Amino acid sequence: MAKRDYYEVLGVDRKADKDSIKKAYRKMAMTYHPDKNPGDKSAEEKFKEAAEAYDVLGDEQKRARYDQFGHAGVNGGGASGNQYQDVNDIFSQFGDIFGGGAFESFFGGSASGGGRSGKRRKGQRGNDLRVRVKLTLEEIASGVQKNIRLKRFVACKNCSGIGAADSQSFQTCPTCNGYGEIRQQVGGGFFQQIVVQTCPTCHGEGRIVTKACKACEGEGRLQEEETLSIQIPAGVSEGMQLSMRGNGNAGLRGGEAGDLLIQVEEEKHPHLVREGDNVLYELFLSLPDAALGTTVEVPTLSGKARFKVEAGTQSGKLVRLKGKGIPRINGYGSGDQLVQISVWTPTHLTSAEKEMLEKMRQSKNFQPNPGKEEKGFFERMREYFN
Repeated sequence: MAKRDYYEVLGVDRKADKDSIKKAYRKMAMTYHPDKNPGDKSAEEKFKEAAEAYDVLGDEQKRARYDQFGHAGVNGGGASGNQYQDVNDIFSQFGDIFGGGAFESFFGGSASGGGRSGKRRKGQRGNDLRVRVKLTLEEIASGVQKNIRLKRFVACKNCSGIGAADSQSFQTCPTCNGYGEIRQQVGGGFFQQIVVQTCPTCHGEGRIVTKACKACEGEGRLQEEETLSIQIPAGVSEGMQLSMRGNGNAGLRGGEAGDLLIQVEEEKHPHLVREGDNVLYELFLSLPDAALGTTVEVPTLSGKARFKVEAGTQSGKLVRLKGKGIPRINGYGSGDQLVQISVWTPTHLTSAEKEMLEKMRQSKNFQPNPGKEEKGFFERMREYFN
């Protein structure tokens, strides 16, 4: 099933500021919280959907990619449904959005993990990976699936990613008592502050391994080389970055995986030049073909195209091949292919050819005589690109 627009999910305008988005998410989280709707699967799905929307719109970089490329820009176009399969992932990531444990107090101190009453059990997030993918204009026009060789950390199969010999080989971190963070009060009088720092002993996990997995030596992950299939949507451009969530390095001891960031590079086309969603092609005609008219065949991104050149065609004329350009990634339809006609002037002539052209030179019909209705080159370019 197709995903709903994230702005629609949170009920905010596309120009909403960060505070408005945060406020909208907080309202939805309170409305559909599982503790307020026990056993209600519909409310739980809406709770997950709202968290996914806030995960993107609440982050400036992710929001910019989403605004430009839609869902394809933040999940590689291959995901469906909610990315949060467990509500505890939501609590651990967004619990502090209500500040000072208000999330848990609002719901009567549930053990969902929103504040200090919940103990952290999540490992460290894995690093993002970046790859460059070279694409031809034909691949960009149609969209393409690419298989890439990738060396990355994956969850250890021997311990299922926990890093320990078994589920009992852990102990609560003695430094933070399982909270994963250290809170210190600084200042005095009216200027007291609570400073929260990640626990230096367990690095925020709340527990430490007492007996490590022999295969991964306690990390919960191993480096492997594998082939990954990535789907590139039609209409991407040079320098564009796509993201495949969770396809980067696996995290330490069950931590969230990083993302795979795909940088698009365009290969130079032998005949066509891209200009936004349009492509340009320069067609050279002989003087006889331009004067008498002809039928020509030109290359396009989807094969060959034939069209008729009218008699008396002037050098510099632009012919539009509708819909033969690049698909618009943020909308419907495609750009066009613009064919610029250039009349070829020969540089090496035989004596007979020179004699023939001398006769033509004297003819009235071969004297330049542009009419008022003839548009200049720049005027024609503005007309086609506007």
